[in-house]
Amino acid sequence: MSSLLQRLLTETKNRGVFLKVNIEQGEKIQKKTLSKLLDKAQETSFGKQHKFNQIIGSDTLLSDYQNSTKMGDYLNMLPWWTRGRAGEENVTWPGLITNYAVSSGTSDGSSKYIPVSDQMLKHIKRASLRQVLSIIQTDVPKDHIAKKWLMIGGSTQLEYNGMYYSGDLSGITTGSVPILFQRLSKPGIHIRKEKDWTEKIEKITDEAKDWDVGMVAGVPAWVKLLMERIIDRYGLDNIHDIWPHFEAYIHGGVALGPYRKSLDSLLGRPIKYFETYLASEGFIAYQTRVDSDGGMRLLMRNGIYYEFVPFVEANFTENGDLKAGAKALVLSEVNDKDEYALLISTCSGAWRYLIGDVIRFTNLDRCEIKITGRTKHFLSLCGEHLSLDNMNKAVELLSNEYGVPFEEFTVCGIPYQGFFAHEWFIACDDERLLGREDEIRYKLDMTLKVLNDDYRVERSAALKAIKINLLPTKRFHDWLRINRKEGAQIKFPRVLKEKMLKNWRDHLDNS
Repeated sequence: MSSLLQRLLTETKNRGVFLKVNIEQGEKIQKKTLSKLLDKAQETSFGKQHKFNQIIGSDTLLSDYQNSTKMGDYLNMLPWWTRGRAGEENVTWPGLITNYAVSSGTSDGSSKYIPVSDQMLKHIKRASLRQVLSIIQTDVPKDHIAKKWLMIGGSTQLEYNGMYYSGDLSGITTGSVPILFQRLSKPGIHIRKEKDWTEKIEKITDEAKDWDVGMVAGVPAWVKLLMERIIDRYGLDNIHDIWPHFEAYIHGGVALGPYRKSLDSLLGRPIKYFETYLASEGFIAYQTRVDSDGGMRLLMRNGIYYEFVPFVEANFTENGDLKAGAKALVLSEVNDKDEYALLISTCSGAWRYLIGDVIRFTNLDRCEIKITGRTKHFLSLCGEHLSLDNMNKAVELLSNEYGVPFEEFTVCGIPYQGFFAHEWFIACDDERLLGREDEIRYKLDMTLKVLNDDYRVERSAALKAIKINLLPTKRFHDWLRINRKEGAQIKFPRVLKEKMLKNWRDHLDNS
């Protein structure tokens, strides 16, 4: 192991950042986190209106906070954050926030501007460091990890309108890589600034031959595209021909399953995959164990207080909107059977904010979670309750059965003969499967019936049909490009509704 990594690992151990916490310990840590957040924000406009000063120090702090501050999504916080973007100080967090992460807007197509405070940046950088060092503690060869680290992120050349900077969160954070890591990190500053994704991929490809990469981080679709370009450019059999020490891939943003077969086919030997949960709102969790079955450790000391809203009909409408009277649970009240919509309060001034992700606890003793879907990305036209997790798993199993990657897909609900149907659009570049849509439809349908009992019941009732469309992967990538949704944290929406569905159908018609 390099002297740099050895020193960092020693220092980190001494500071106790690898301490494992269970639910009970995590609850105590989280109460302190909430108290600190409320204390820090009590003099802000939001804090004054919601009487944070009367809550701090109370024996009933949590219930008082829940009573004073309602749950809500982006639209609930938007009026407050708009004031901050207009240059007003001390709105939802002390001082003036000058960085805003632009989200991909996969739920409704519109971009969202999420405040990123200086305090949150510090927490994100610290968590990133911890994740790398936790990977070093696994059985991944230490000397290989000490090679170059390739981070495929957004442009560090942020937009500035005279009052604040905006761009991908990865661009905001990558623009200030810790000094100790700068000599390990790739690409260089000149490539990080590039905004055009086609140009960025080409420039990385040009320099790839000069790097000895041991670890890669990025969204699966872009990592796959980059490795394909490199292999093609230099006439390689696989990526290990040029990066022999490539050992670990840190992925996030979308489920890895649909991309796994394609990625594995580009390797010369197996590598280790580590999932990360870095949202525009903060660094929430990361995978610390190779054998954790996708479970990521929930970060307790990272400027975020968590609540969990059971993702059931009593709390959410069929469109995934919060119902009046929805109940939120604290860490000590969760179990490893149910799914929860994640609610967060942060040191960037998000208060009881519905982030849009649905999670399930995979290991209570280690406080490990798995993302199972989005509050808006599920289908339940007639009670079938088809989740994003069901969709990803079914496509992954289908891919394994045919030995063909189905990297991108999306699905919508449509009326059908007075009842309902699901229509699937699946990326497929293998000509051997063209004309076999009926066969694929049958197998996908049968797989979903096994994965989801509600789906199985409704397939014999109101959900009368399943339709399958096999399309070139390029159609999906072109739609992202045309809609200006290319970027480090951009992913194709897995469920299309209303305006986005019309946009997609228009794109296919024009193609």
